[in-house]
Amino acid sequence: MIFVDSEAWFASVIATDPDHAAAAAWLAGNREELLTTDYVLDETLTLLRARGQSHIAVALGAELFAESLAILHFCTRDEIHSAWDTFQRFSDKEWSFTDCLSKEVMERLAIHTAFAFDQHFRQFGTVSVVP
Repeated sequence: MIFVDSEAWFASVIATDPDHAAAAAWLAGNREELLTTDYVLDETLTLLRARGQSHIAVALGAELFAESLAILHFCTRDEIHSAWDTFQRFSDKEWSFTDCLSKEVMERLAIHTAFAFDQHFRQFGTVSVVP
C-alpha cells in the first residue's frame, strides 16, 4: 500500500504544476493500492479551491470520497493526539500538522512508501518517496 500526499494529488490534476508529468506518469504505471487521509483530502481540496480550481476540486473530491482512486482513511482521535505529540516534539522541523498526522497514520498502518513531492516525507526517515 502507498500513502498519497496532497501535493501529489494536486500535481496529478493540475497540468501546469511543475510535477504534473511525473505525477501523471507515476499514477498511470502504479499497480499498488493507494491510501490517503481525510486531512490530506481537506488540504488538497482547499488548495485547489484557493488556487481557483473549484471545478477540479469537486471532481477530485467526488472520486476520493467514492474511493475510486484510493482508500480514504478517516483519522481517529488517537491518531490525531499522537500527531499533536509529534508536532510538538519535532518543532525544529517545518512539518505541518497534516504531515505529522500522515506520519502517524503511515506508522500505524505499516505503510513505508509515499507518493509525495513534499520533502518532509523524506525527513521522517522511515519512508521511501515516489516517484
